[in-house]
Amino acid sequence: MPAPESPLIIALDYPDLGAALQLADALDPARCRVKVGKELFTRAGPAAVEALHSRGFQVFLDLKFHDIPNTAAGAVEAAADLGVWMVNVHAAGGRRMMEASAERLVKRGLETHLIAVTVLTSMTDDELQETGVADSALSQVERLARLTQESGLDGVVCSAHESARLRELCGAGFLKVTPGIRPPSAEQGDQRRVMTPDAAMAAGSTHLVIGRAVTRAADPMAALADIELALAGSS
Repeated sequence: MPAPESPLIIALDYPDLGAALQLADALDPARCRVKVGKELFTRAGPAAVEALHSRGFQVFLDLKFHDIPNTAAGAVEAAADLGVWMVNVHAAGGRRMMEASAERLVKRGLETHLIAVTVLTSMTDDELQETGVADSALSQVERLARLTQESGLDGVVCSAHESARLRELCGAGFLKVTPGIRPPSAEQGDQRRVMTPDAAMAAGSTHLVIGRAVTRAADPMAALADIELALAGSS
């Protein structure tokens, strides 16, 4: 399937496959990719990915694997065998876990992008400290992003507030996939470190994960077009 030029990834965070596909059918796969997360995949399994592929979408499988190296690598390989465009692990799983996962894809000749979650965008500095991390979220993101790159992965999931710094540390080609994207009129929801789409791209994000602003819109494609217009105006 041809790769869309758009950096937009629409989060299909639905509890059932029917609802997710109803939204997908309102979108154009030439103008965005889609994300399948834990709830939808747990309920619908690989059928969710297969149904989206049949509609022409490239899929980011957002399962955030975090396990011993061999188990994580096997899960990443299984995701790649589904033909997904991108899958992720938790950088907190460490160097050996990430290297094993990246090496498994190389060994199999699989082209799925592998990225790592640094610090969840829902977390504040205080919440991070409760887990035993004394540094700020930014410092922890920087540390884990460097480790991710050294481990041979393609990029990270990070807040747009960290994208500029990670562009300096890891280069423009290192993928920076950014959730917590909210157009000015949208509610913040559970996210804490949020930014508008045009500001996020200007900061250095390479891909934007967008949920409610599109999925809860009366006309999802019109909402997507508004975001595209904002991005075009800032370029």
